[in-house]
Amino acid sequence: MGPDLRRLLAELHEEGRRHDAAEPEHRRRRRNLEPDAAEWLWWHVQAVAAGRVVEIGTSNGYSTIWLADAVAATNGVLTSVDVDAAAQDVAAAHLLRAELTAELVTADGGAWLSTCSPGSVDVLFLDSDRSRYPAWWPAVQAALRPGGSLVIDNAISHAEEVQPFADLLRAAPGWVTALSPLGKGQLLAVAPS
Repeated sequence: MGPDLRRLLAELHEEGRRHDAAEPEHRRRRRNLEPDAAEWLWWHVQAVAAGRVVEIGTSNGYSTIWLADAVAATNGVLTSVDVDAAAQDVAAAHLLRAELTAELVTADGGAWLSTCSPGSVDVLFLDSDRSRYPAWWPAVQAALRPGGSLVIDNAISHAEEVQPFADLLRAAPGWVTALSPLGKGQLLAVAPS
């Protein structure tokens, strides 16, 4: 990752931080991934040589840019899904500025995941409406390839909201989980091989 892209990412993160501080409506906040967690996710996608990465929760495209840069290094593809079409437009402009590509889809994350071919996703990043994750569980299990990675943001900052989904993961046979203190907490899970 070059210095120009790092500067753009720092600018987007700071803009998101300022926006969120001034925005009382939770659903209209950017809620960007923290830089240390974003950089770890960028590294992880490359370390596992992910060919297909899916992000649920595009927002302004901050984490999308990190992921798009990572899949550029692996010759992979990124799909980022969000219910907010206006946010997708903002993310598209930021991706253009970054000279990176991603497929941006305006849809419900769980509904879209249910259309994925079984075992077609190498890395799935969930950074969306945490209350919806348990209902998405069958689609998550089907979409991830054996040995694929699932990363869930806000596992510490919003632990009570992530807990029902974390309980499903920990009870599922063969799934391995770990909690990382990066950013606002990342719940990491590996699908059974």
